[in-house]
Amino acid sequence: MDKKVWFITGTSRGFGRIWAEAALTRGDKVAATARNLGNIVDLKERFGDSVLPMELDVTDTYQVRNVVQQAHAHFGRLDVVLNNAGYSLVGMVEEASEADIRALFDTNYFGMLRVIQAALPLLRQQGSGHILGVSSLLGIVAMPLIGFYSASKWAVEALHESLAHEVTSHGIKVTLLEPGAYATDFGTPASLKVATEMDAYAALRKRIFQGLSSAERGDPQATAEAILKIVDAEEPPLRFAIGTDVLPRVRDVYAGRLATWEAWEGVSNAAQGTPQK
Repeated sequence: MDKKVWFITGTSRGFGRIWAEAALTRGDKVAATARNLGNIVDLKERFGDSVLPMELDVTDTYQVRNVVQQAHAHFGRLDVVLNNAGYSLVGMVEEASEADIRALFDTNYFGMLRVIQAALPLLRQQGSGHILGVSSLLGIVAMPLIGFYSASKWAVEALHESLAHEVTSHGIKVTLLEPGAYATDFGTPASLKVATEMDAYAALRKRIFQGLSSAERGDPQATAEAILKIVDAEEPPLRFAIGTDVLPRVRDVYAGRLATWEAWEGVSNAAQGTPQK
């Protein structure tokens, strides 16, 4: 199989680092990006010319365009564009400030969009490419306390579903990666921001944190082989659930949604009114 050229955001730690290392270890080439270049220079020491470490803040439109173009020019093509950069905002809907919510979306949603828009002209010219966006189980279902993170990932889901329809005739593939709970540093201060807490939600917050602290988490290293299989697939899926906890949760939630819609179907149909010509 031909070696691939990857462009990956958020490679300083977590999934981004693991997947970059997996691609490089098997002989692929990677443009590895992070906000702090010092956090990824070790990749150059380990993998030599196969890796191109680049500083990138996905909230900077001008920098995104330049870095994507530089990576393409350096390697001659881009086969895999993997949007991984992101973080979480912890806070009830009433607690988070508008500024913090906007900042979250600027990274998690608009950051992905900037990279996609910068890469698409290059991929269309090639007539090939695979765009992967890191979503989450929380991009399919939502829960209290991290609703804004969920909202950003729901937006990511819609973006990629639309994109998949738009670019298929150009030979470009699209996949949403939807991991469940993993033992990464995603819950550490480096990967999240916490809103000012209100006493009114103290009891609920305590129950949520107790549940999260006791939840089983997967081994993030175990995800690498699955991601390689996805990018190597002739017909990769639009959505790929990562881990054992995603599908059971989705089945349960969607069964509830269908039951609710069906229970109210009569009222919904009555709202159609008389068909208009």
